[in-house]
Amino acid sequence: MTNRVLLNNVDHGDLRVLTGHGPRFGDDINQALVLPTEFEAVQREYPIFFRKDASGAYQAVALLGLDRNENLFLEGEAWQARYVPAVQQRGPFSIALQGDRASDAAPPDLMIHVDLDHPRVSRTDGEPVFLPAGGNTPYLQRVVRLLGAIYDGLEMSPAMFATFEELGLIEPIAVEIKLADHRSYDLPDLFTISQERLAGLEAAELLQLHRSGLLNAAQWVVSSLGNLQTLIDLKTRSLVDA
Repeated sequence: MTNRVLLNNVDHGDLRVLTGHGPRFGDDINQALVLPTEFEAVQREYPIFFRKDASGAYQAVALLGLDRNENLFLEGEAWQARYVPAVQQRGPFSIALQGDRASDAAPPDLMIHVDLDHPRVSRTDGEPVFLPAGGNTPYLQRVVRLLGAIYDGLEMSPAMFATFEELGLIEPIAVEIKLADHRSYDLPDLFTISQERLAGLEAAELLQLHRSGLLNAAQWVVSSLGNLQTLIDLKTRSLVDA
């Protein structure tokens, strides 16, 4: 259950947020939704794949583990990576827009909501959300920027996948992982960017991809696949330490 309300410094002046990580905060997941606005940071740490949601639309995910409810980057209450996906960073906060985002005359206001029943919410411990005089703390300022990037990424995703499909860049990928102890994993229903098709784009197609701002995104997805070995190493270490 959630208890989302509009965040304000009158009712929530003493609100604090626990910023650690762990299963109690919902971090025990083997995949996390990631957005085009964070691909550059994500590809340095995790493999990025595409998969289809219940409606058949593509979405991008970072692979965090191989077994159900397994995040191999979690050690106690620490997330052992240089970057944590934005949807996991946002904690109890979400956004809604008031006004027309497409209007030049009146840009929409970013309305921040907080889930008061979220396990990160506290009145005694963690990062304060508001200053004693009512202003936003540096923590809340970071959250506002993060939520803006999430919204921009959600807005950008459908056009990105439409362009990738139009250019024939998306292909299914069979991910088969075999560990030293003969344990094996087959990860179904995953897609990626075709390296062969990307390298073989005609000049006009390459220009289209570049002008759309998506050439780097496609390259980051391809380069992220090198992080599969990191995931295998982390899994192997976890089995030894178990």
